[in-house]
Order: sequence, then C-alpha cells, then structure tokens
Amino acid sequence: MKTQVLDAAAANAIARAVEILRGGDPVALPTETVYGLAADALNVDAVLKIFEAKERPRFDPLIVHLPERDWLERLTTGSETQLVRQLLDRFWPGPLTLVLPRRSIVPDVVTAGLETVAVRMSAHPVFAQIARELGSPLAAPSANRFGCISPTEAKHVVSELTGRIPLVIDGGATTHGLESTIVAPRNGALYVLRHGPITAEELAEFAEVKTTRLGERIEAPGQLPSHYAPRTPLTVTNDICNVLQQGKRVGVLNFVSLSPRRDLREAAANLFRRLRELDQEGYDLIVAEEFPEEGLGVAIMDRLRRAAAR
Repeated sequence: MKTQVLDAAAANAIARAVEILRGGDPVALPTETVYGLAADALNVDAVLKIFEAKERPRFDPLIVHLPERDWLERLTTGSETQLVRQLLDRFWPGPLTLVLPRRSIVPDVVTAGLETVAVRMSAHPVFAQIARELGSPLAAPSANRFGCISPTEAKHVVSELTGRIPLVIDGGATTHGLESTIVAPRNGALYVLRHGPITAEELAEFAEVKTTRLGERIEAPGQLPSHYAPRTPLTVTNDICNVLQQGKRVGVLNFVSLSPRRDLREAAANLFRRLRELDQEGYDLIVAEEFPEEGLGVAIMDRLRRAAAR
C-alpha cells in the first residue's frame, strides 16, 4: 500500500480524508494532543484496520472522537449529570476524555468488550472539520506502532506506518504533545485513568479527584505499565551525573533541554519529539531527569515511567 501525505492546507486534503474514511480505511490526522489514526467508529471492519496497522492488541480500548457534542447522548448514558455538563462546558472541545457507560450502538471492538466507552471532542480545526463532514464518530488512537513513542509530527507517523495506511494529513506539530487526560466520573468523584494536558488541579475545581494505580485493570487507553517506549533503553533518575560516570554512551533528556524557560507545557509539547530524536542517535542508554510532580509534571512523569518499564 502506498501512503500519501497531504498538507492540511491543500485544497483536496479534507475531501480526500473524508472519502477514504467513508470507504472504510483509516487516515492519520492531527489533533491538539498527538497524531491519531482515525477510522469510522461505527464501522467494525474499519476499526479492525486500526488494530492491524498499529499491531495493537484487541484488549486495549479506543477513544471515540465526536463530530458534535449531541453525539454524546447517542453513544453513552450518564452524560446528563451536572458534573459531566460542567466538565463539557469547561473543557470541550479539548484534551479531556470521559469514560461513560456505553450504548449498544458502540461496537464491542472499540471498547474491548467493556461496558464503558471513552469519548472526547478534538479542538484541532482539521480533525474537527473532517469529523463533522464525515458525520460519524471517529475511533482514533495515536498514529504509531503499538507501545512506541507517540507521534507529534506527520513525519513521525510516516516513519511508523508508511505502507500500512493510505493517507496522512500533515497539520504541523501538535500543540500539547501528550495524549488527552482520561477521567471516569463516579459517585460524584473524578477518577483519573490517564494523566494529560488537563491537570488534576484543574479537575479539582469540579469534584474530588482520585488517581488509579499503575497496573490496575484496563478501563481506557494508555493504562498499560509499559508504553511510549523508545528502542533504546531508558532510565529515569534524579542523579544524571552518577549515570554519566558509568562509561556508556548516554543521551540526556532533562527539563532544560525540553524547555530552556523550565515551562512544563513547553516541556510536554517537546517530550515525545525529543525522545524520538535521542532514540535515533544510537546511544547505549537514554537518561531522563525526574520532573517536579505537580501540574503537568505529573503527566510527563507518567509517560517517562511507562517508557522506562519495557
């Protein structure tokens, strides 16, 4: 299969993406978080092609991206609560995914057989326009081989999936650089299933926030203990100098290299790109400095720990 790359600004880019999606094939699209591999979420055969292209195990559920907010009640129950409405008004469209009880319209393959489904609305104008013109929800995990570093630029998608998918829409570098925050509203509290751009501090304005432990049962994407991993071994430490003295060729990933201003949002946006660059340098080891676990630093450390747990 030949993989075509179209600039998002090209006159035929949106129409071509919609055409392929309607034909039952997946398309790599930019979102505000990372690039996603999208297919019609209500078309079982199309969704299966996502799993095939990514070599993704079927037990790992997918996020469903909605073309319009009114699709939420068509796919889920429980969305009418005051807490959910407050979250939608504050964070949608944007990088917040909600896990809610699903309706029967959602195929089992999308949810890995769970009775819940993960849903969000992307704020990226290209993704949002394609979803609206298709007129159907899009299942869209990250556009990379399963377990590998998530793509934040179109060239990352090409390096991972060329020959496996028909089209990549190039919308430039993503804004957040980390996958969406995933929360499950339960009994008036918010359970964080995956940390992301929407922080626990922001969520705490609406309800008590609880965090699931690493390795608990899978309820949403990105909960496996090992994920986002480079080919080069990675270790996370608060003593980089000690590792550098061990005589290995070491690539260093620290706060300053990701953000000279030591800004957590800038560091998060650059994390996967820089990790991918270091992975291509042929080092014996990549050493990542521990980040302050506050605000977005929690999500950065979550990705680093999973990347190191290979």
